[in-house]
Amino acid sequence: MTATTATAPTRAPAVPLTDKQRRAVIAGSIGNTVEWVDWALYASFAPIFSAQFFPKGDAGAALLATLAVFAVGFLMRPIGGALLGSYADRHGRKAGMTLTIAMMAGAALVIAICPPYSAIGILAPIVLVLARLVQGFSAGGEFGTSSAFLIESASPGRRGFVGSWQQVSVGAGALIASLLGTLLTRTLSDDALATWGWRVAFGIGGLLGLIGLWLRVSVEETDAFTELAQRRAGQPKPRPVKDMLVKHPRAALRVVGITIAGTLLYYMWVSYMPGYAHTAEGIPLTTAFLANTLAIAIFLVLLPFGGKLSDRFGRKPTLLAFAIGFLVLAWPAFQIIGGGFWSLFLVELAGVFFLVGYSANCAVVMAEQFPADVRTTGIGLPYALAVAIFGGTAPYVTTWLATHGHRDKVWIYAAAAAVIGIVVYATMPETKGKEIE
Repeated sequence: MTATTATAPTRAPAVPLTDKQRRAVIAGSIGNTVEWVDWALYASFAPIFSAQFFPKGDAGAALLATLAVFAVGFLMRPIGGALLGSYADRHGRKAGMTLTIAMMAGAALVIAICPPYSAIGILAPIVLVLARLVQGFSAGGEFGTSSAFLIESASPGRRGFVGSWQQVSVGAGALIASLLGTLLTRTLSDDALATWGWRVAFGIGGLLGLIGLWLRVSVEETDAFTELAQRRAGQPKPRPVKDMLVKHPRAALRVVGITIAGTLLYYMWVSYMPGYAHTAEGIPLTTAFLANTLAIAIFLVLLPFGGKLSDRFGRKPTLLAFAIGFLVLAWPAFQIIGGGFWSLFLVELAGVFFLVGYSANCAVVMAEQFPADVRTTGIGLPYALAVAIFGGTAPYVTTWLATHGHRDKVWIYAAAAAVIGIVVYATMPETKGKEIE
């Protein structure tokens, strides 16, 4: 059994990106952005369209049902991570990224045009569940494929910086979704927003997917996979999932551990904070979306600098700064969040500042755990499993706590995730400077 071993961190020279590498980073990042617009729209607009897909009556029950569908989508992510990751390890990063964006955009368009419960009854939530399952399957393959593509397109001393653009593009998707929320809530009446305005957002997201599809079709395959394909010529068909589990089990478990704190806190702060602030604290959606949008914009600016810090000082110090920061932040954040725009914005801003330590690192540190033949599967399957369990349930758990008289306990949920992160990051090997295929 082959296990990932620790190597002493070295500082590889920060060689400037070549024109080919720069084009790959731009194409990969923009394509990733439009894919994650479609994914983020659901969490952002859940409080608005929940009544359209379920029987009228208890608005809180309808929202919880819609968030349960949000969580169901995450259940497909490990399956997507395994199957689409294996597909990308066999057929190439380009082929994998093209397939994921086509499925994500198609599902967004289905949600946009699906008739409401009042028109087609039980078929409405069924269509919503099926569309979200397709999106979850796509998202499960997207992270591993795009991460492998970006890291393999970088020079050794710039892997942290280039890898940070994976999360810049994810955050940009969330930002566009939040901007759409801000724009629509400020320009449409409540009735118009609830009946058809949210459909405009999903329609725009699906159409943006066509741009991402074009970019991914035109991008070149990475040198790492091209060389791997040449070495495989005449050999038996590869089995990436089995090889990852048998030859690299410790690395796979490490990816799960790295992800737990990052995904839970990311989804609490970046994707669901507007909905939580509105549902639990009574802050108007227009105010919540504005605070969220500004915080995400700052987050995106900070991420490449976080990647540079990772290249300079290592993966472990920046990950530990993230987890320790949230451990300190958790209690005061949920005490002041209900104080209006500035209180909410301060909480969001502090959260995204610490999130940089995780988000700038996650793609690179996971890619550095595996060789090229199982890299996409090795990133995608364990990551998606952790995201499904901890990230997908975060909005539901926080909403349940807030609506069942336990609002004062939400901070404990966040703090516990931070403690897990501290333990994992303090005990993992440093991979900065490690040679990868």
